[in-house]
Amino acid sequence: VTCQDSAGNLTVVTCPHFAAPKSVTDAAPGSPTHTAGLAKHQFTLALMLLNLKGAWDAALRVEQGANQVSNLSSFNSGNNGGGNAQQTQVQVQAQAASAKACWYALSYKAMELMDVALAVRVYRQELFLGSSRPVAALEMRRDLLHWDQALKLSQTLAPDQEPEISVEYARQLEFKGDCAKALRVFETALAALQDKDAKQLLLSGGEGTGVGSGGEEMQSVALAGIARCTLRLGDLRRGLRYVTECGDPALCLECARILESMQTVADSEAAQLYELGGAFDKAAAIYIKSAKTLPTATAIIHKVHTPKLLCEYALRCEREGSFEDACGAYTRARDMDSVVRLCLDELGTFEKAFEVVRSTASATGAQLVADYCKRDGNYRGAIEFLLLAKCSDDAFVLAKTHDCMDVFTKTLGDGIGSSEAAAVAAYYEVMNDLGQAGHFYSLCGQYARALKLYLQCGDKEVERAIEVVGKARNDTLTHTLIDFLMGETDGVPKEPFHVYRLYLALGNYAQAASTAVIIATTEQNSGNYKHAHTLVTDTVKQLEEHKVRVPQKLRRTFVLLHSYVLVKKLVQRGNHAGAARMLLRVAESISLFPKHKVTILTSTVITCSKAGLKASALEYAQTLMKEYRKDVDAKFKRKIEALVRKPKDHAGMGGDLEVVPLSKCPVSSELIEVTSLECPSTKDALPMCVVTGNHVVAEDFCLCPRSGFPAIFSEYVQHIEDEAKMTPQPQVAPDSSSSSSSSS
Repeated sequence: VTCQDSAGNLTVVTCPHFAAPKSVTDAAPGSPTHTAGLAKHQFTLALMLLNLKGAWDAALRVEQGANQVSNLSSFNSGNNGGGNAQQTQVQVQAQAASAKACWYALSYKAMELMDVALAVRVYRQELFLGSSRPVAALEMRRDLLHWDQALKLSQTLAPDQEPEISVEYARQLEFKGDCAKALRVFETALAALQDKDAKQLLLSGGEGTGVGSGGEEMQSVALAGIARCTLRLGDLRRGLRYVTECGDPALCLECARILESMQTVADSEAAQLYELGGAFDKAAAIYIKSAKTLPTATAIIHKVHTPKLLCEYALRCEREGSFEDACGAYTRARDMDSVVRLCLDELGTFEKAFEVVRSTASATGAQLVADYCKRDGNYRGAIEFLLLAKCSDDAFVLAKTHDCMDVFTKTLGDGIGSSEAAAVAAYYEVMNDLGQAGHFYSLCGQYARALKLYLQCGDKEVERAIEVVGKARNDTLTHTLIDFLMGETDGVPKEPFHVYRLYLALGNYAQAASTAVIIATTEQNSGNYKHAHTLVTDTVKQLEEHKVRVPQKLRRTFVLLHSYVLVKKLVQRGNHAGAARMLLRVAESISLFPKHKVTILTSTVITCSKAGLKASALEYAQTLMKEYRKDVDAKFKRKIEALVRKPKDHAGMGGDLEVVPLSKCPVSSELIEVTSLECPSTKDALPMCVVTGNHVVAEDFCLCPRSGFPAIFSEYVQHIEDEAKMTPQPQVAPDSSSSSSSSS
């Protein structure tokens, strides 16, 4: 590095890494030792910097220096009479070895950098043949892939390498296209390898095969080369025999490609080789070309998975009349339109064609099936498949002409468009099917016209009219429907249930709850407890789903009706105490069950007696005898009279034998009666267990997965187990509306 020092003078500084070694700097300038050492140092630097030309020049100087040392040594030994001959000889040998090492290093670096010309210059044949290691010349030719020259050298320098080099030389000739010469070299190499193995077998005394893994591999390579070259030269019989002997799938594929490229040779041999090599797609592609080899293709077609080949095979089968095979191939190729075509036109399996089109929804296949159905007079089927083919206009005309509009609408389903719905509605209106016309006017958004047609149908289409008004949310339409329900239109008031449904559709849940209570009360008065229970249960669900508070009046109605319908299930499970408490809850509001007062009170007395609630049984027995003696069933009358006449014998000193059990309030955690549904501290309504009718417990709480109502988890699990025992079929999680029958 040239730089300026502190005094301002220019100076040259040599990097220590590139400085000459001490043995060179200490030698006298101009001496042979100094010259040779300096040249070697320059060679090392040039090689490190990949300056191959500079390294070549430095190596020449090293060799010249070695020669000078040798000449000087000879001169000194002649003058001194051999005094220091031994020391001088050591120096000469060291310099010669150093020069040779430089040439070796340069040659390896040249080959590493793919500078073949320089490598050849360095590895001069004369140099290596005259050196102590002449085989290096052979190695050089092998490294440079000069196989022809390497083969000549191996004959004298390394005969054991001759077969391997011959194989490589033959492969090079084959690559260049000189197949005749390559075949001769391959045959020579194979013969040499076999002779070598025979000699090894003799030396081993006949034990083993005499063929090492390397020799066996080279023999396979030579045999494969012979097979390839023989085929390329046109001797097919001999070449195929070699391929079969070798048994290598890769060779089979390679030779098959050779045969396939030869235009003058039949393709059947290439297909056979492809088949032996496991390339069934290639083999099938050749077999399919000719009708003569089609049976051979059929034998292997199950191993072919390329859709294009399968379709080509199917086309060839069609031409030859093998429609079943063609249909199977089209199916595997997922060409379902062709499958449909064959099923309709050739095989006569139209039902299969229908199933294929329905499963794939192919427009082309659907059009084919629709045309077939029209030719066959099957207009309903034609309409269905025309719609699948996206030909809705043609399908509508066909449906209108042949009175098959139901098929048209059913096939479209929820995917019907506004224009199509309007056209269908106009058709039904002309046909005087007002209900259907109103339905399709509703689908296309013409709510006023739809409502008008529904109301013309009277009570028959009230539910649909309610749905339309719920969708429209139009005050005019709402008032029109209310007037109809109240009877102002035709003078006939409709069922209150329709008003209830209207309020739900409009999202007026407060009015819906009030109406539900009115309807439930009417049903209760008529003794239709199951209908009343279903109504209030559905209303409570609707309110809770829409996060609307359940009114107290609706909740009380639900509690009473649900307690009533729970009685039979509790008795069936053997829980007479729970059934008795539910009946006591109902009996307290017996005026709400006017149709079955006597029946409910009688059941209360009998069930309380079985549960040990003697005081409660006596209380309601006295009520029965005082107010309803004549209406009591004869089979229970004597027992109830005995209970009233001798109360102490039955009541245990006038008090119940069993105290009502207590549990924690889920709000305040106070101990309260299990049947109490009101928090004593906050006066809040407590959730009722849908299975037992008691209030829930915070530590044992769950929700019914079907109804969403709260339950006591342990009781809910027990209820499911009991249901499974009583019913052989597996039960779905019970709904509160179906947890018991309508009467006890």
